[in-house]
Amino acid sequence: MEPQNIPPDNQQASDASPDATPPAAFRETMPPADWEQSATESERASDRASAVGYPAAAAAQQPQHNGQEVHHEMGFFDHLEELRGRIFKAVIALVVMSGLCGIFLDFLMSDVLLAPATRLGIKLQNLEVMGQFTLAIQVSVFSGLILSIPFILWQLWGFIRPGLYPKEQRYVGWITVATVFCFLLGVSFAYFIMVPTSLGFTSTIKWGNIENQFAVSSYFSFVLGFCLACGAVFEMPMLSYALSRFGIINPGMLRKYRRHGIVVILILAAIITPTPDPINQMLLAVPLYALYEISILVSKTAKRQRDEAAQLEQNEAPQV
Repeated sequence: MEPQNIPPDNQQASDASPDATPPAAFRETMPPADWEQSATESERASDRASAVGYPAAAAAQQPQHNGQEVHHEMGFFDHLEELRGRIFKAVIALVVMSGLCGIFLDFLMSDVLLAPATRLGIKLQNLEVMGQFTLAIQVSVFSGLILSIPFILWQLWGFIRPGLYPKEQRYVGWITVATVFCFLLGVSFAYFIMVPTSLGFTSTIKWGNIENQFAVSSYFSFVLGFCLACGAVFEMPMLSYALSRFGIINPGMLRKYRRHGIVVILILAAIITPTPDPINQMLLAVPLYALYEISILVSKTAKRQRDEAAQLEQNEAPQV
């Protein structure tokens, strides 16, 4: 009896499979019309293999676009989970920065917050029993909020980032830097210009024998609140950029309602400015109007980038 050549186990399994791809030598003996049918059966076998639990085969069949894996959209609860995580990180940052401000409270109060009143010779006094303790907590929290704003804005843009086109997501870092810069610019404008001007105006108003001795709690609320308000208002260009990228506003709309915007700016200046004199109000209204005009240019740029990104996304989309 002649010895028989026994093929290896994997070759036996391959030959035993009815859906296996025919070898090249065997395929040459098949008619050309049957080659496509054989390839189709091979693809079906691969699909069944991935369905019954072959991760490598399943991963290889994931839809790809331009060599990159196509990611599925996040669901509603996924967005809520991500929002919860980012809010938690923002709160942690606020607590940490408030603690650091509490450690350096003496320097913060004496050399930073009390400096405008010291230069103008304004006397402050405490009128409450627990006023000093409450004031320390208030200053620590408000100062910690101002210092943690950059991280909070980073978390905000990180949450918005999935809603942008893939080509736009690379600019999130620069957008965050610009947002932080606008906020710090507003805080600096309030601290170095608006606060001294407003205090100088109020300290000159005297009636009879009434002395201007401000309550220390009122003074710190005025300084910190003014800085936060101006920092928020100076975010107008970045707000215009974000709304324009999402298609909510456009430069034509801002130009059309420019006169309405001027009225709103004057109202905001009257509300934010603690003094009723028109000089301080115009001192704040003029920069706000300049920011409005800058917002129109920013909106125009954002709209052009959105249209270009949408067109590029449409061109790169797979044809059905």
